Amino acid sequence: MTTVSTPGAHEPSAVPAGTPAPAGTAPTGPGMRRVAVASCIGTTIEFYDFFIYGTAAALVFPTVFFPALGATAGTVASFATFAVAFIARPVGAMLFGHFGDRIGRKKTLVSTLLLMGVATLLIGLLPGADTIGVAAPILLVALRFVQGFAVGGEWAGATLLTAEYAPPGKRGMYAMFPQLGPALAFALSSGTFLFTGLALGDTNEAFLTYGWRIPFLLSIVLVLVGLYVRLAIEETPVFRAESAAAASEGKRTLPFLDALRNQTKEILLGAGALAIMFAFFYMGTAYLTSYATTTLGFDRPFVLVVGIASSLVFGASIVLSALYSDRVGRRKVIMISCGFSVVWAVALFPLLDTGSPIAFVVGMMVTLAIFGIAYGPCGALLPEMFHTRYRYTGAGLAYNGAGVLGGAIPPILAAPLAASFGGIAIGIMLAVLGVLSIACTAALTETRDRAL
Repeated sequence: MTTVSTPGAHEPSAVPAGTPAPAGTAPTGPGMRRVAVASCIGTTIEFYDFFIYGTAAALVFPTVFFPALGATAGTVASFATFAVAFIARPVGAMLFGHFGDRIGRKKTLVSTLLLMGVATLLIGLLPGADTIGVAAPILLVALRFVQGFAVGGEWAGATLLTAEYAPPGKRGMYAMFPQLGPALAFALSSGTFLFTGLALGDTNEAFLTYGWRIPFLLSIVLVLVGLYVRLAIEETPVFRAESAAAASEGKRTLPFLDALRNQTKEILLGAGALAIMFAFFYMGTAYLTSYATTTLGFDRPFVLVVGIASSLVFGASIVLSALYSDRVGRRKVIMISCGFSVVWAVALFPLLDTGSPIAFVVGMMVTLAIFGIAYGPCGALLPEMFHTRYRYTGAGLAYNGAGVLGGAIPPILAAPLAASFGGIAIGIMLAVLGVLSIACTAALTETRDRAL
């Protein structure tokens, strides 16, 4: 039998590839399905909270929180607050990763869900700039930071729940369930704004005063559902075994320092490989919504309907790429996404600038499909890259480092680039990120056959 070492191969816990979990430690049948559903529901709720902010940043926040800046500057400021969350995500990954690796995945995920729910609820209650002046955007930025802080700890824990429970040879399939959360959340957030806008009139004073708040306030109901589901599942057997071994040996470790000391290369390569994925994530779920309404002149209901339809394509690409990664490997599938992204980045804005509604539909769907191709397998890839003792921390740092590169920088640069040089400048920026991701993906080692 060929031995494939786990990340940090110098560590004594390297395990033969494909070694099954000890009998009785992993759920099967209904138990495994319960874990998959719990992880999917949790990420759906957290990303719903995250996405409604992006939708509001495109449609409402320039008017409500930055009215004195004008259309272009108000949009830049609004998306700068959107980018704040991506800066906060690595901080959340470090803190929640520490507790996730020390006290467990389940307890930490309950905390991130509660934190996200409270921050989103408070955004829905926040007065606008015409009521409390400059305090409004300051508080908005602070609450957006908290949202990003919570999501920074959410993703790694949710994927670890499924990846560490998954049977050999099916890790890509089961790790796709938390990955489906963003697709479901995008459809849900777009649908909520669409319904609210149609019910109140999305151009009238009612929508701008309180209609946009309804999706934020409704999130608390989803949070309660998520808590109920997450409290019903057990801690992963992989973590329990590692925790018991550390306790018997009297080890007290710092997961953050261990991850940086032993696997800095994997953290940096993982972040670089997924940077273009986050850039397309931002483009497809937030910026194109703003671009379509402000630059292309499409009405909001049409843009939101396109968002809902695109989420179906997004979800389908996640499922297919995750399943395919179990057959051909994670690295190869992600490389395909990176290659498509470079070509599509250059073609996207000339296509959109034709002003055709069909071109916008195609642009939105293809952008999210390319993102989904990489997003499907990364739910298995990152957990497979790191040692159990600091897996939550390492996976979270790589994932959220990609969020800084691809999710924080493009929102700040996109609007001024478009205003000064046209949409093609955004495409060139994205193509450069795509080349970076190709180089980093090529340097990764295939992880499909690693045992956790």
